[in-house]
Amino acid sequence: MKNSAFISVLGFLTAVLLSFQVNAQQKTKKSVFIIVDGIAADVIEKLDPPNLRKIARAGGFAHAIVGGEKDGYSQTPTISAVGYNSVLTGTWVNKHNVWDNDIAEPNYHYPTIFRLLKTQWPQKKIAVYSSWIDNRTKLVGDGLPQTGNINVDFHFDGLEHDTLNYPHDEQRDFMHRIDEAVANDAAKSIREQAPDLSWVYLEYTDDMGHMYGDSPAFHKAVDYADKQVGRIWDAVQYRMKNFNEDWLIIITTDHGRDSVSGHNHGGQSARERAGWIVTNAKGLNEHFRKNKASIVDIMPTIARFMNLEIPTDIAREVDGIPLTGEISISNLKADKRDGKILLKWTAHETAGRVKVWIARTNHFKTGGKDEYEPAGEFELSSGKAEIDLKKFPSAFYKVVVEAKHNRVGRWIVDSTK
Repeated sequence: MKNSAFISVLGFLTAVLLSFQVNAQQKTKKSVFIIVDGIAADVIEKLDPPNLRKIARAGGFAHAIVGGEKDGYSQTPTISAVGYNSVLTGTWVNKHNVWDNDIAEPNYHYPTIFRLLKTQWPQKKIAVYSSWIDNRTKLVGDGLPQTGNINVDFHFDGLEHDTLNYPHDEQRDFMHRIDEAVANDAAKSIREQAPDLSWVYLEYTDDMGHMYGDSPAFHKAVDYADKQVGRIWDAVQYRMKNFNEDWLIIITTDHGRDSVSGHNHGGQSARERAGWIVTNAKGLNEHFRKNKASIVDIMPTIARFMNLEIPTDIAREVDGIPLTGEISISNLKADKRDGKILLKWTAHETAGRVKVWIARTNHFKTGGKDEYEPAGEFELSSGKAEIDLKKFPSAFYKVVVEAKHNRVGRWIVDSTK
């Protein structure tokens, strides 16, 4: 009898444990990313905003490069819309083609995280809450045929054109009030509708940076933004506590500021390139922890969290790598010399091999397909490879190195041809 009772209790406890495990596995994954405009990493470190600190304690804080590869093929202007699109697409400007705030000719062949999500799961809901309407209409491309007529299910934007309720003043206090409205609507919508993927954009900090540079007025704007982020974080926590949902929140910036006065940005100085990421993400990896991240890593991080499968032809174009979970390889460098491509990388595992693929075309840029040819297999731990180009004559190469947990890629452009 005692053994029978023991077995019954053990069976009950096992069933309960399995139930908890199943429920954990079945949690709906949702994500929100917030771009707070124009705050260099040193400002966040100096001010240590309390709500960002709370979120970082749940996950982490890291420096994150903006601006692409300095003096390289992917060097990217440290300008607002340029940075937003790097976050959205996981690519630098040489691919997404948004060079300034005019957003004249985005290359929609490089899809945003929203479009990838809607392609895989059309029923999932997406949202944009923004102090600038162009983020939804031009960058995400809401309703445009070039984006497959993607539909943004929830949006709150365009208030910059509402001069009746938000009359424009020289001190740009109207923009602070717009940010307040955007943050409040985002928090309310997340609490009530809980879109699967949301983007919140807040502008006022950049306005104060341009007007006052490094100053108490700028720091006050950062404090405002932190409180706005806090309200959104409260909504996320409410959803996690009361619903069977697992949420990822990522907060970042689009560019830093100049080191002389803090008024300007757009160049490639260290401070203009000094972005940052705050997140509640679990399982942050070495790439994040060692401050090797960049803003293009946000898109693949969201994709990994949401179990979003990126098609191979698109994944080969993505410049970022996930900031969570296992990775095999990062920091790929490529140099063409003496008829060879010399590759170097950082290995994050001691065993395993990598496959190197080469494409000599860039048809993807115009909506076509590139043919990738195998160029050899190499030991991951060696951190290097040489590719003889006799079989691959060209003035342009895309090189992709595939490892067990992720892939990295580079372009090689012969400037003499």
